[in-house]
Amino acid sequence: MPGLRRDRLLTLLLLGALLSADLYFHLWPQVQRQLRPRERPPGCPCAGRAASPGPAPAAAPSAPHPAAHNFSRARPRAEQDAGGRRRGPGSKLRALFAHPLYNVPEEPPLLGPEDSLLASQEALRYYRRKVARWNRRHKMYKEQRNLTSLDPPLQLRPEASWVQFHLGIDRQGLYSRSSPIVSKLLHDMRHFPTISADYSQDEKALLGACDCTQIVKPSGVHLKLVLRFSDFGKAMFKPMRQQRDEETPEDFFYFIDFQRHNAEIAAFHLDRILDFRRVPPTVGRLVNVTKEILEVTKNEILQSVFFVSPASNVCFFAKCPYMCKTEYAVCGNPHLLEGSLSAFLPSLNLAPRLSVPNPWIRSYSLAGKEEWEVNPLYCDTVKQIYPHNSSNRLLNIIDMAIFDFLTGNMDRHHYEMFTKFGDDGFLIHLDNARGFGRHSHDEISILSPLSQCCRIKRKTLLHLQLLAQADYRLSDVMRESLLEDQLTPVLTEPHLLALDRRLQTILQTVEGCIEAHGEQSVVANGPAEQSALDSGQAHLTS
Repeated sequence: MPGLRRDRLLTLLLLGALLSADLYFHLWPQVQRQLRPRERPPGCPCAGRAASPGPAPAAAPSAPHPAAHNFSRARPRAEQDAGGRRRGPGSKLRALFAHPLYNVPEEPPLLGPEDSLLASQEALRYYRRKVARWNRRHKMYKEQRNLTSLDPPLQLRPEASWVQFHLGIDRQGLYSRSSPIVSKLLHDMRHFPTISADYSQDEKALLGACDCTQIVKPSGVHLKLVLRFSDFGKAMFKPMRQQRDEETPEDFFYFIDFQRHNAEIAAFHLDRILDFRRVPPTVGRLVNVTKEILEVTKNEILQSVFFVSPASNVCFFAKCPYMCKTEYAVCGNPHLLEGSLSAFLPSLNLAPRLSVPNPWIRSYSLAGKEEWEVNPLYCDTVKQIYPHNSSNRLLNIIDMAIFDFLTGNMDRHHYEMFTKFGDDGFLIHLDNARGFGRHSHDEISILSPLSQCCRIKRKTLLHLQLLAQADYRLSDVMRESLLEDQLTPVLTEPHLLALDRRLQTILQTVEGCIEAHGEQSVVANGPAEQSALDSGQAHLTS
């Protein structure tokens, strides 16, 4: 009899524990959402911003970085035009995009279907097969675990923003200047519920195995996840790792720096302002790590790395840290966590991409140096090597270096491009999370492609000169553009002001090149762009 009573007591304790867990992880978040005040409509003047930041993490490289957690509420976004750009009286951003430089026809002109990345019917058939496969696997998963769900099978909607984004990619950029699809895609990534969460392919290849002797850790340990939304679109999620006002310690090497979610968001806005349009649309979002990651993932390894911290916050970490201690957990507050969402590009099965080592790649060692770091004539060698000797590839690399110098990103070891567009295709500016780390330091070596080759596109130079003018000051238009994001302020004021300082450095470098070699040798015109740019240059001069 005593044994029977003991068994009953253990059973009651077990049931009580299960009930407490269910209340904490399921019912309590729902009650919180019901009690949370409704968001005011856009433009409401009394809708303020409430922030509840967590403790500032320590910056000392010798100490473990504490779990980062923070959340923000959206400020009311300004009225936007069809392209998703901020507008209003006195808007510098609106004036910038109305400037002739942002309205000249692009070269080369789009002539037909061969200039589009995807054939629409082929792409739609491929995505329908993907949706059908996902539905079958999801049904099998539920049957294996005796789960019931009233949700209908997913259907592919051709008008979905992510589909239209993929179909809109052409040889001139990832999206057109006035595309309304980008604004809709940002909205959908910000608001659509998630239906699955998983590791990225490189993390799956890693399988949690870390070689602790490696100086450069594999990319899989950087706590990034692939989230899929209810419209079947996908985005790369990078959670918040550092506070906004925290600078990267000067003793950190560039290859062990943290990846910052706000750098990904800011890089997209800067890329659009520079008229490159080579960064996939990226938006900030407050993610409920319990409801939108833990409860929708089918990956048991991902499920196993979630825990509740002593402060009652829900946290998760990369699998590698248990062995290498190179990365540390991120935590919600208690469930909400800031992060960036970058739209996925089309599948490699539809649009193959080429990954090419950057000629100005860094050594990624503690003491070694690459040839370009010690040889000031290095560019003369690069110019003799295919494809830099017969295409716009070198000019595109210099564009990329200018972009990276503005953000402070030293981690551009490779670049990618779509194979369909050949050697003259644009470079895709992926993985910008190591930018905007130090506003107090300008890394001049990032500009080596420009300073050593002394070449720049006229189109790029005219845009930089325009953004140096008071009416279109780069820091002002960036500040205004970033107000559109839910996680505003995305960048602190010192980072915005650093953009103006670095812009002047770029222009001074170009000026020095022109004095040494002459404008005709330094400033490169496209095959047919001169006449189109003349009107913009005349407007700029006036």
